[in-house]
Amino acid sequence: MRLLGNIEAKTDSKGRVFLPAAFRKVLQGEDAESLVLRKDVYQTCLTLYPQSSWNAVMDSVRSRINRWNPRHLQIYRQFLSDVEIVYPDSSGRILIPKRLLEAAGLSQGIRFIGMGDYIEVWSSAATSQPFLAQDDFKREMEQLMSDAPVMTDGETSKENGHV
Repeated sequence: MRLLGNIEAKTDSKGRVFLPAAFRKVLQGEDAESLVLRKDVYQTCLTLYPQSSWNAVMDSVRSRINRWNPRHLQIYRQFLSDVEIVYPDSSGRILIPKRLLEAAGLSQGIRFIGMGDYIEVWSSAATSQPFLAQDDFKREMEQLMSDAPVMTDGETSKENGHV
């Protein structure tokens, strides 16, 4: 699944927004009837996952939780309590609950940013918040790519001795 792009949209007075056509097309191809929406853990935005991607996130989090550790249960409870399952209507709109709109500082103008297997939903007013300055981006990208192990098709980082 490749959800890619940076697309502006507007919510209506009820908090409904049209999913961008490019994202709807990918989601329809994945047979994603329901989507999972939650406040991002680190950023002032929302994250929107197709059910299949959300299931992978849940499996990853669940695998790290010790159900006999009260602190782990608190973290897991809080992580799940911020989740809303949303269903696109026949027009391709989703309803963003008011509590999530407020939590992410969203108003009428929003921006969808495709992140590969999920979508971030930002306020249009946060024009620079999701991004680095161009010079910083170039420098960070160069550092990231020069530190990364080079892998060929079919190889994993463990096969190359990297973890």
